Amino acid sequence: MMITADGGGAPDFTLRTLDLVIIIAYLVASRTIPLIYSRRSQKRDADAGKDASESYFLGGRNFLWPFVGLSLVATNMSGATFVGLAGGAYNQGISIFAYEWMTTVILAVFIFFILPFYLRSKVFTLPEFLERRFDVRARRAFAGFNLFANMFIDMAAALYAGAIVAQFLFPQVPIWVAVLVLALLAAVYTVVGGLGAVVISDAIQATITLVGGIVVFLAVWAAVPSWSEMAETAGEDKMSLILPPDNADLPWPGLITGVLVIGLYYWTTNQLVVQRTLGAKSLDHGRWGALLAGFIKLTFLFLFILPGVMALSLYPDLENPDEVFPTLVFDLLPVGVRGLILAAVIAAISSTVDSILNSASTIVTMDFVKPARPDISQRGLVLSGRITTVVALVVAVVWAPFIAQFDTLYNYLQSVLSYLVPPVVAVFLLGIAWKRVNALAAFLTLVVMQPLGFVAFLLIEVNGLLGLQFLYAAGILLLGSLVLLVVVSLAGPTPDLEKTDELTWKSQYWTDETKALKGTPVLANYRVLTGVMLLATAVLVVAFA
Repeated sequence: MMITADGGGAPDFTLRTLDLVIIIAYLVASRTIPLIYSRRSQKRDADAGKDASESYFLGGRNFLWPFVGLSLVATNMSGATFVGLAGGAYNQGISIFAYEWMTTVILAVFIFFILPFYLRSKVFTLPEFLERRFDVRARRAFAGFNLFANMFIDMAAALYAGAIVAQFLFPQVPIWVAVLVLALLAAVYTVVGGLGAVVISDAIQATITLVGGIVVFLAVWAAVPSWSEMAETAGEDKMSLILPPDNADLPWPGLITGVLVIGLYYWTTNQLVVQRTLGAKSLDHGRWGALLAGFIKLTFLFLFILPGVMALSLYPDLENPDEVFPTLVFDLLPVGVRGLILAAVIAAISSTVDSILNSASTIVTMDFVKPARPDISQRGLVLSGRITTVVALVVAVVWAPFIAQFDTLYNYLQSVLSYLVPPVVAVFLLGIAWKRVNALAAFLTLVVMQPLGFVAFLLIEVNGLLGLQFLYAAGILLLGSLVLLVVVSLAGPTPDLEKTDELTWKSQYWTDETKALKGTPVLANYRVLTGVMLLATAVLVVAFA
């Protein structure tokens, strides 16, 4: 029996009529509005002579920065944000915020040094970018990994998080049924509307999710006796962002060896996330959108992490840390408000799932179907994307229930990524930074180091063969990938410099842009705004260190 905030028994996880009305109203509105917009947008694109595939997969490349930013946040705010962050904070404290504040550093790297090359290349997918920088082998290898990550890591985790909440409400419903229902809710407008519908839906859902986070934070803040008593209950370790190097959950060197590596993959090389910026109206809109996402990520400490830590004072004996969020909602919030928060959870889950489905369909269509059938019609490309959406959904639904074997949802996400993504980060970043990296080096790094990382994950994380913290494992695999890239590149032929010239970094780009930015208003100057974002990050880290 749980001890609740009012000293009674376990909360009554029962939805009232008003809660259900609010949730149903949200579901109807959040699917109708994006579909109406998408249909109108696709018609405008067709009248303007744009290809149907560009309209379906990239929204006609017309997204303004607020929609880019909110869509980036909504895609990131999966069910793992409410359930995973709160549970992770309950289990290991506010140090889990490292995955959030590090995002601002990574987005600064992204908008300064990476996004310009993506938009300059006019690609549909990041595997396509690898073909332009290297060759088709790298494209296919990375496209295959992206599909694997989309279905078995990102989407499965989002569906599992939603199923946890659903089982609190309807404990008699099997977890696979809850996963299936949530998947279908997210897929409705993705299949029909494409990325245009997804981005509009994301903007709505990000707003609702942030409001939900504020409501939960205020409710928990009002329930705890005091900040000092809460901090004393949590303990020094759980109230510190920086932990000792031997900490089992997040040792401070792991911020560099692991958190930074995982973040670089997620925010700069993951088709799921980067696709929003590929659809930006211009480079400025892509950069401003990324900056908006960075500023919002800093609020996650208060909206999603501190409630999990404060719950230690209210519910010290929860058996499963991932139960924290639904317990807070049903124990502390009144009828009606619960419905709003649960609508926010559904928003978060569906935002991630719809984004992953669109990402998977884009990769299959543009990286496999179109190269194999260059004469396929625009209608055929869109149909291929819709079929892929359904297949990806089925795979994720089957896998999602197996995530229950991990301690917490966040441990599942971070440990899997730590072993699989270092080769991807190495290939993209070194490939843009150094023109000497050749196609063979990129291909070998992906097809050798990623399977090696998967085997290491099974041996270390699943079978417990070695007591290596997963964030340290990420650093080791990154170092090995960089060494392989450099050795093979230097031993092999020099790449075609005419091919790599526009896709690798040169100091001239910085000089030319500096001249172009002269006279730009402060609020429109991405360099100034990036500096403000990094300063705000530093203040938060120092305050809670």
